[in-house]
Amino acid sequence: MSKPCLCDFSQDSPAEVTNPSQDGTPAATQQPANEMSRVLRTAPLHMAKDPSGGAIAHWNHGALHDVVEPMTDHVIMTYIDTVQRLERRNGKSLASGTARSGVVTIIPAGSSARWDINGSVNVVQLFLPHGTLERVASEAGKGGLINLSERTGHPDSVTARLLVSAADVIDGNETLDTLFRQQLTDLLATRLLSAHTGLLPSYQPAHGGLSPSVLRRAIERLRSDSDADVSLATLASDSGLSRFHFCRAFKDSTGLSPHNWLRRYRLEQAMNMLRDQKNSVADVAAALGYASQTAFAAAFRKLTGETPSDWRRRIS
Repeated sequence: MSKPCLCDFSQDSPAEVTNPSQDGTPAATQQPANEMSRVLRTAPLHMAKDPSGGAIAHWNHGALHDVVEPMTDHVIMTYIDTVQRLERRNGKSLASGTARSGVVTIIPAGSSARWDINGSVNVVQLFLPHGTLERVASEAGKGGLINLSERTGHPDSVTARLLVSAADVIDGNETLDTLFRQQLTDLLATRLLSAHTGLLPSYQPAHGGLSPSVLRRAIERLRSDSDADVSLATLASDSGLSRFHFCRAFKDSTGLSPHNWLRRYRLEQAMNMLRDQKNSVADVAAALGYASQTAFAAAFRKLTGETPSDWRRRIS
C-alpha cells in the first residue's frame, strides 16, 4: 500500500464530461480520480479500478484549501490513523466534522463545495457510480429516485470498517483482488442505501443456498484460469441471481464468500506446488497469478502465519 500509483488519470478518461445530476439537470462533472489528484496535489498510494465502473483509492495528503468541483461518481471516504478538523462550505452553508476512525464523509455525485483541512489526512475513498446504487436498490426491490446524503465526519463504523478493509485486503493477485472489490462495492452500496439515503432495503433471505448443479458450475468457474470466468457478474449470471443474492446463496452453501473460497483454493494450490521441491517460490507465485514473489509471500503468510519457504521447510 505504500507504493505510489504512477497512473496518468487523464489518459484513462476525459478530464471533464457532462452528465445529468441526480435530479436530472445537466451538470459539468469531473472524473473523481482526476479531481482528487488536482485538489490533493498528489497521486494515491494505491488505486484499483473496477472494469464495470468505480474505483477504490488510498491517499495520504496534506492540508487542503480548495473547491472540489462536481464529480461523475459519489465519493465515500473514511480515515486511518487520522484526527483532523474538516470544514465544507457551500454558499452560506457550513458543515464541519472531524476526520477520525469510524466516521465517513460523503460527497454525492454532482455536488461542489469548498473544503478546508489544516493538516495531513490518511484516507480511503470509494468512487461509486450512481448506476451501481440503482442496480443494488433494484435487486433489493427498492427502485425509484435515490438521493445520497452529504456527510462530513459522520459516525458510521460499519461503512468505515468496510472501506478500511479495502485498503487492507490487497493480495497482489488481480483475480482475487478484483473479485474482492466487486463483493465489497456491492456490500458498501447496500449499506449506503440503508444508512445514507433513507431507503430500507428488504432483502429476502436465501433459503438452502445454490442448487447442486449451480454450485458445481460456480466452483468450476472459480477454479478456472480465466479471469473473465471468475467475475462476480459472470458467476451471478450463471446462477440466475443478482450479484448480491448469489453471494449470499454461495456463502449459505459453502460457508465462505466467493472471494474467500477462491483465496482458500489458491492456498491449497500453492501448498501442493510447494511440496514439489522442483518448484521455486517465484515459480509458484507466477503460476498462481501474483504480481511478485513478495506479494505471494505476504498473502501466504496472512493465511498461514508462515512464509512459503518456512512452510516448505517445516513439512519437508
